[in-house]
Amino acid sequence: MSATPTPKQALILWCLLGRHGSALQSAITPRIDKADREALIAGRYLEAVRQGRSLRLTVTDRGWNWSSEHMREPLPPTFRVLQDWLERIQSDLATTGRTLADLVGTAPDEPTPEVSATRARKPAAKRSKKFGPKQLRARIEAAYLALTSGERATAVRLSALRKHLSDLDRETVDSGLAAILRGDKTARLSQFSDPKSLDAAEREAAFSPAGEPFHILWIQS
Repeated sequence: MSATPTPKQALILWCLLGRHGSALQSAITPRIDKADREALIAGRYLEAVRQGRSLRLTVTDRGWNWSSEHMREPLPPTFRVLQDWLERIQSDLATTGRTLADLVGTAPDEPTPEVSATRARKPAAKRSKKFGPKQLRARIEAAYLALTSGERATAVRLSALRKHLSDLDRETVDSGLAAILRGDKTARLSQFSDPKSLDAAEREAAFSPAGEPFHILWIQS
């Protein structure tokens, strides 16, 4: 790779530094492309180790040093606000004499295995509640109307719908959306007309059968 990370690769470093320099790749937004990850590893800015079904990415000393000295390096245009903040932070560090490591601080302790196991069991308990097709369709419509204050033929983002149905696991909600997509005469799914308007929350909430993402629900009557 080049001596200097690309704007997209620099963004990856800042995403990780925002998490004290280490995080699971699956927890990082925006999604990290393999080519960028491997380029940073080859340049010795990152290290990666397998952890469960994901990779734990850790910023190396070289990555920390580069970041602390290049806080004004360009980032992708859609992250201009972050770039502005990094410039303010660099000015403050230069004035106070603090280091980037001082600012980031140390990572909090990992939860104990007992706590982790307890948390891991909670989604399984949520999945145990079963809904028939009609019940699930009624839950989705009730959430839709709650979000539109009773109005129909109004666009509701799936990110808002999923949040309102937070007592249901994603698989259950997806099955209800799939039933709508298969041929519900009173409801339909659609996409944003401008993909650039999508933020991380909308991408995460998208319903993507066969790889085609839908982001909006309409219920007519």
